[in-house]
Amino acid sequence: MEMVILGLASCDTCRKARKALPDARFRDIRAEPLSDSERAAFLEKFGEKLVNRSSTTWRSLTEDERQNPPESLLAAHPSLMKRPVIVTGDVMYLGWAPDVRRALCAE
Repeated sequence: MEMVILGLASCDTCRKARKALPDARFRDIRAEPLSDSERAAFLEKFGEKLVNRSSTTWRSLTEDERQNPPESLLAAHPSLMKRPVIVTGDVMYLGWAPDVRRALCAE
C-alpha cells in the first residue's frame, strides 16, 4: 500500500517524516496543490486543526482574511495546512506527533 506524505519541501517537520518514512512518496503542496476533493476530505477528517494558526502565513493574514472558511484559506494559501498530512490507504494522519510516529514507524 502506497504511503504519501503531503507537505512542503522546506518544512523541517516534513523533512523528519520523510527521513523516518523513506519508502513514502513525498508531494510538495506548493508545487502540486491539493485538489478541491482532497481539501474537502482532509477538512472532513481533521476539521479546523488542518489550518495551522501558528504559522508565519497565518500571522501575515489580515483579520478579515482570517474570517474566511478553512476551505478558502487553504485554497488561497497552501502553506497554511498543518504539516505533514500522511495518507496510507484509507487512513490519514495529521502532524508528526509521537502518536503518529508510533503508528507509522511500527508498521
